[in-house]
Amino acid sequence: MVTTLLIVVIILAICFDFINGFHDAANSIATIVSTKVLSPFQAVLWAALFNFAAYFYFTDHKVADTVAKTVYANYITLEVVFAGLIAAISWNLLTWYYGIPSSSSHTLIGGFAGAGMANAIFLGDSAMQAVNLSPIFKVIAFIVLAPIIGMVIAIVINLIIINISKNAKPATAEKWFKRLQLVSSAALSFTHGGNDAQKVMGIIFAALIANNVVAAGSPMPEWIPIACYSAIALGTMSGGWKIVKTMGTKITKVTALEGVSAETAGAITLGITEHFGIPVSTTHTITGSIIGVGLTKRVSAVRWGVTYSLVWAWILTIPVSAVLAGIVYSIVHLIL
Repeated sequence: MVTTLLIVVIILAICFDFINGFHDAANSIATIVSTKVLSPFQAVLWAALFNFAAYFYFTDHKVADTVAKTVYANYITLEVVFAGLIAAISWNLLTWYYGIPSSSSHTLIGGFAGAGMANAIFLGDSAMQAVNLSPIFKVIAFIVLAPIIGMVIAIVINLIIINISKNAKPATAEKWFKRLQLVSSAALSFTHGGNDAQKVMGIIFAALIANNVVAAGSPMPEWIPIACYSAIALGTMSGGWKIVKTMGTKITKVTALEGVSAETAGAITLGITEHFGIPVSTTHTITGSIIGVGLTKRVSAVRWGVTYSLVWAWILTIPVSAVLAGIVYSIVHLIL
């Protein structure tokens, strides 16, 4: 049965995907803007196009399935999904306002888990009974692993490219790398769409099952992925310039060659994790990749002070979102 709260939850979920798009636009376009390959407006259009194109390729929905199983089904209610989304949207807007590249993925998962735990407490159960620790541990592990994998791949790719192009004329090499950066940026946007849009798909599907609109085990209605991919693409088109500045210039100065390396490394990492159904942070992945290309020059090329502040945001995102969601759920539960 379709209820008012279900409609509100679906609208909030689509809004979150839109916010995810402009919050994470920097991940796809920061390097291509900082190297002046495209203007900011051209870059967001380019990224949005490939964000949506991912809809036609990533049809297995493995990441969506992982997110939906973060909280056990008997603790998922519309109130839980509502509280999780409110917390995730709040944290995303706060970090966007201050230009902090936090993870939209982790704030959504943290919010969903925190609301589920609050529901368990109200039911007289242990909070930990509500959460499925297997996907949670997987997500937490990749807070560390995703940027490391991106960094290692970026270092390898960057060193290979430098070695191949060492005898080329600098002007000619720069021209070709700027062209190649269009391809690498498109690949990153493509895998970003495939990974991030699925997280909200999983939340909406869980809400439909909780409200008995669709039966557990049924295939996902096609309107859900279409709506989520569209929302994240439109969000990307709206940009997120404060975070673009942090990602594109504050971590390390990036050339077109290094942009190709970082974006390719990020795309490979996201493609691998999507294949295994692991909801990773695009923000963490591309940050690690950018650090990797900086390290190929010298350790001091990376502005470690900026990096440390980003890491603190990463560490805090899941617990803060969980606490916020728990508070929102408690208020909603008492009112309703």
